[in-house]
Amino acid sequence: MPSQNRKLITVLVALPLAVTFILWAFAWPAARTGPHDLPIGVAGPAEATAPVTAALQARDGAFDVHSYPDAAAAITAIESRDIYGALVPGPDGAELLTASAAGASVAQLLEQVAAQGLPEGAALTVTDVVPAPASDPRGAVFGVSVLPMAMAGIALGALVTLLRLRGRYALAALAGTAAAVGTAGALIGHSWLGAMAGDWWTVAGALALLTLAGGATVAALAALLGPRGIGLGAVLLMMLGNPWSGATSAPEMLPAPVGTLGQLLPTGAGSTLLRGVSFFDGAGTAFPLAVLTCWAVAGLATVAVVHHRRPAPTRPAGGPPAGAAAPAVAV
Repeated sequence: MPSQNRKLITVLVALPLAVTFILWAFAWPAARTGPHDLPIGVAGPAEATAPVTAALQARDGAFDVHSYPDAAAAITAIESRDIYGALVPGPDGAELLTASAAGASVAQLLEQVAAQGLPEGAALTVTDVVPAPASDPRGAVFGVSVLPMAMAGIALGALVTLLRLRGRYALAALAGTAAAVGTAGALIGHSWLGAMAGDWWTVAGALALLTLAGGATVAALAALLGPRGIGLGAVLLMMLGNPWSGATSAPEMLPAPVGTLGQLLPTGAGSTLLRGVSFFDGAGTAFPLAVLTCWAVAGLATVAVVHHRRPAPTRPAGGPPAGAAAPAVAV
């Protein structure tokens, strides 16, 4: 009976705590969505841009304002992923340079901010420098494409663990399956739905690396902690990684420190890498590529080392498998 009491208390306490944690991880960033040091540019002569810069900086840290001499320099900065958009004041209004491919919700936010800051009767011209694909103008398909890759990573690491693949077999399963998942993801998201652009093989490679980083992380945690490691890996990739990734908006639209921490997890880094190779010719992908590579290499190395130190049980010649109970002998 004491054992039953402990189990009852575990259920009564653990499940509400788990639900509370999940709600916090998902609901808090959603409730606090908004610009937090969002990089934005102001282009033109200093006398024309000074009032605009002052107005943006007065928004309590919402924007990180960068100045550029002209619209051409601002466009280069947008294409290099240094900023999300730029406002170019003119004598009769202003031009807003945006990049809906960097996040449709961010582009919409910048349009609203620009319109609110214009004098009455002034015209606002919006130029989408890096537009989202016509087949996915709001980025909805792109945003949800990252979640299946995270789920694939969790499933891959769990299968490698539950099937007790070891050594080169575990490494081959992780690398080979990740490559296959990346190929399938590119066929669906790039070739069929058109939600991703850029070089097909580069997109497939980014999806594969995201899956490999997740799968290797889950397998490594399971090798170190046992089955509990699968749950911990799911928390990192899904419960924290998904809502903190900024895939549907931008990392700078999430409250601190969620936006920064999310980019250090495989899901967030994978989302940024995929966006960069899909729409920006690889601009801004060095950091997320390094993050994913570190997760993948660390996970694979851990799996190889731990499995090498803990060889799989062997079956003695002519006897039952190691650890198995001896057969009963009739008397």
